[in-house]
Amino acid sequence: MPKITQSLDAEQAEFDAKVKQIEEWWNTPRQAHIQRPYSATRIASLRGLLPQKYASSDMALKLWAQLNEHRANGTHEMTFGVTDPIIASQMAKYSQSLYVSGALCGFSEVSEPGMDCCDYPLDTVPKVVDKIFKSQCWHSQRQNHYRMLQSKEARANLENWDYLTPIVADGDMGFGGLTSTVKMTKLFVEAGVAMFHLDDLAIGKKKFTVGQGRTVVPTSEYLDRLTAARMQIDIMGADTMLLCRCDVDHSEFITDVIDVRDHKYVRGATLPVKSLQETLKEAVEAGSPNLLTVRAEWIASAKLLTFDEAVQAIATEAEYAAYTSKLGSGVKSIRERRSAAKETVSEEIFFDWDLPRSREGQFFYKSCVSAIVERALLAAPLGDVTWARMDMPNWKDIVSFHTQIREVYPDRLFAFGYTGDYDYPKAGFSPEAIKSFPSDMAKLGVAWQVQPIWALQGINYQTEKFAKLWRERGIEGYVEEIQKPALATKPLTDGFEKPSYSGSYLCDTFWDTVAVRDIGEGQGGKISEKRIR
Repeated sequence: MPKITQSLDAEQAEFDAKVKQIEEWWNTPRQAHIQRPYSATRIASLRGLLPQKYASSDMALKLWAQLNEHRANGTHEMTFGVTDPIIASQMAKYSQSLYVSGALCGFSEVSEPGMDCCDYPLDTVPKVVDKIFKSQCWHSQRQNHYRMLQSKEARANLENWDYLTPIVADGDMGFGGLTSTVKMTKLFVEAGVAMFHLDDLAIGKKKFTVGQGRTVVPTSEYLDRLTAARMQIDIMGADTMLLCRCDVDHSEFITDVIDVRDHKYVRGATLPVKSLQETLKEAVEAGSPNLLTVRAEWIASAKLLTFDEAVQAIATEAEYAAYTSKLGSGVKSIRERRSAAKETVSEEIFFDWDLPRSREGQFFYKSCVSAIVERALLAAPLGDVTWARMDMPNWKDIVSFHTQIREVYPDRLFAFGYTGDYDYPKAGFSPEAIKSFPSDMAKLGVAWQVQPIWALQGINYQTEKFAKLWRERGIEGYVEEIQKPALATKPLTDGFEKPSYSGSYLCDTFWDTVAVRDIGEGQGGKISEKRIR
């Protein structure tokens, strides 16, 4: 291969220009709020020599403008999860964005479907984004072509939908180490995503039926994931938005205690009992029929508390005040907490966070609003939108979280996800409160709201209804309940019988163009034949 003959001075000048361009880009209104733990020089050195342009940037800028407009007006976007391009095309008429859920992809887009364990290949969701984005481009192309076949006056009465709906996608927990997160990010940007989210859950620890809560990773590991994604977006020179999702709410475990910022939320046994694992092992050997009951009884017997709670349970009121005063403000490790307790509390504090550890080694963790707030504040500078996964909503906690974040970041954009099986009335929400819930959230800055897995309930419900109709009434039922209403709509419901939607005009024009038949200028869509001379 030929050697590059560029002089060193020219090479350096070109590199310096790249660094300057990156620094100027980072100072634009779209990028200025992001605080990067690396330099523009580092990013410039990681870029290839061939500049690239990504549609992801255009879609991200569009979504960024939409969400900030909602935030400023106290309004909100409502969308739902989808993996099918046909459904996505109809969402464009009512939604400003659409969501590609990892859970939905795990059910319908993989060779081995299953529950949302995030155990599918890392390119699964990006591939679905790519499929939907290409369909959006096609719909935009065929609609534009059909419109331009008509006269200027006729176009005033034609449909004109913005099919280029920004796509928000589920990046789960990054699918492995940081290099996997980087590769997944690259795939998302190349696929045309407007925004994707990363959460702080532990890989391989999702459990649904054994009575255990979520497992989060240490704060440092979560921030590293976000940094890796942000770095790759910067390397690609894209404006792709990063959504920081925090799943601390209702989390029961944390994988490690390596980060001292997590120590005050780790729960330990405050009584010298046999370890949980030893207790469960003995129960199995004894043939116990219900290990969940054994586990619950052990937790009660161990009296699990955080270290601060353990101190408060034993200390007098004056001693606890002295303890908190000794700790002071700022992050304090478990070692520093033990030392403060030893100096201020007369009785010895028994606290062992190893005794409750799970079979996989996780530590018990206390989920609370302050823990969510602390993580979200640390993550915010790396991303564009914050999502506290409070999908079993407690209104007091929701208000507290968003209010505390906005005190630090007044213009912060927030996201919220609605679960499909949460019983709002049973949780104390009145019909009026349920109805106003989205708008009440919008007043807190929650500009993007999503029902992630609508398809599981929505499509299943509608398909079951039609299957029953088809079985019982056949073509008569179809004609009366589906075909007649669809054909009677104005404009006609999109379908194969609607050439302007199905792309028949676009398909035919390919043939016409190859045959050198073109649209004559000023002929209002009439076809005139042109010959190659």
